[in-house]
Amino acid sequence: MTKYLISFPSEAMVLTPDELAVATRESHAVIAAAKAAGVYVFGGGIEEGVPPVLVSGEGGVSSRIYPGSRLDGGFTVLELPSREEAERWAARIAAACRCAQELREFMYDPES
Repeated sequence: MTKYLISFPSEAMVLTPDELAVATRESHAVIAAAKAAGVYVFGGGIEEGVPPVLVSGEGGVSSRIYPGSRLDGGFTVLELPSREEAERWAARIAAACRCAQELREFMYDPES
């Protein structure tokens, strides 16, 4: 089975507080369904109030991250048997979150 990243950037969710409450409830229901189906790996949102840092192989830490690097918003990782199944789950998450989702496939690593 393949792991898929289903995600959206922060600016994609433009919701009123009432809409956000409904989207939160509905997205949690989709995640509960993924857990019940045994396909949920992990998920969450990037804590945007904590700035990213770049850590070198020697242990040095810098506030200068890679140029053009950006990661924010929410994400879910699911392990699924096919791309088509990943697209169906992404559509369920998109409907619940009220915003389109990006779908990416992780490369296979036998050690992971």
